[in-house]
Amino acid sequence: MTKVKTDKEIIERILEKGVEQILPSKKVLEEKLLAGKRLNIYQGFDPTGETLHIGHSVGMRKLEDFRKLGHHVIFLIGDFTARIGDPTDKAATRKMLTKEDVENNMKRYVEQASHIIDINNKENPVDIIYNSQWHEKLNFGDIINLASEFTVQQMLKRDMFQKRLEANKPIHLNEFLYPLMQGYDSVMMDIDIEVGGNDQLFNMLAGRDMVFNHLNKEKIVLAGKLLADPNGDKMGKTTGNMIRMDDTPEDIYGKVMAFTDGMILIGLEILTVATLDELKAYKKRLDAGENPIALKKELALRVTEEITSKAEAEKAQKYFEKVFQKKEDSEDIKEKAVDHDIYSITELLVAVEFAGSKSIARRLVEQGAVKINNKKVEDWNDTVSISSYSSMLLKVGKQLCHITLKT
Repeated sequence: MTKVKTDKEIIERILEKGVEQILPSKKVLEEKLLAGKRLNIYQGFDPTGETLHIGHSVGMRKLEDFRKLGHHVIFLIGDFTARIGDPTDKAATRKMLTKEDVENNMKRYVEQASHIIDINNKENPVDIIYNSQWHEKLNFGDIINLASEFTVQQMLKRDMFQKRLEANKPIHLNEFLYPLMQGYDSVMMDIDIEVGGNDQLFNMLAGRDMVFNHLNKEKIVLAGKLLADPNGDKMGKTTGNMIRMDDTPEDIYGKVMAFTDGMILIGLEILTVATLDELKAYKKRLDAGENPIALKKELALRVTEEITSKAEAEKAQKYFEKVFQKKEDSEDIKEKAVDHDIYSITELLVAVEFAGSKSIARRLVEQGAVKINNKKVEDWNDTVSISSYSSMLLKVGKQLCHITLKT
């Protein structure tokens, strides 16, 4: 039996760092953690995309802290709920995914998560569980019984549903079912604490109600802060502005450097293992008038190192300073604002005048001469979204072009 620790520093970090709200209260969670009883704690990850993104690392760091204390941590892969599609923050209905889509998407989730969580720790390993284990066994009668625990009025209170009604956009019944399916996960795993982003609060509270109804106990909800882009939009798969866990170190570093100054402190708080004392020191430096660029570079270095390695992060920093900051690359960097967000690779090469025709562009790709943010383009059939890059640097041979969208 794994021994539970009551390390005050880790508990303080769990309660204070990157936390938006804790329900029913921070005090209740603190008392639970100090009691020394082993708790069941989880966060769910729906494989709706081929990779985890940096926003997922916020909750994963909480899971790692709970694991260090000796609690039973579950990394739940929502291979069933991913097929339904979480409507949270969605102005339109998600496309339904097939079982094959989901299986393909989740292939690298555990490997990517292991950069943040010590999943295979010998003393206290993390359980990897798939929610299809119980959802696929439910029959129609079971689903009716679960649905009876909620009302249509409760569902319609959700902000995204209100917006769709106002815009006369459809709301599908399967989207109403998503919160109760996520809530049922907590019941089936006998959960004491659920971790998630603040945007998941409605779904997590549905699970809190269901745990009380089915297991007659109180589930604690820990809702983390979200990282928003300069437009106030949550960074993630759907909005197309995410930093992927499988991005190149140069791309990760460059995207963090594209953060606004107002995102530096929240980035340090939720995207790094910076201590609470370090966060206070960073704020003090900013308040004292230190150039925000210096702190942003420290943030970019820390984020890149924690996802990749120290050596890769330092290499990425040198690359950024050479190409973007000091402009010392072997050739001048061309600036080009393009009209459209989505381009095929061949169309993009023609648009920035690096190729006279699509056939020439195709040959350049086949010759391995085309790179985006130092990552080689392998397939000339690929399409790219300009808005998915905080900073896009296209390289063909020795030619460089910094590409942006026209405003």
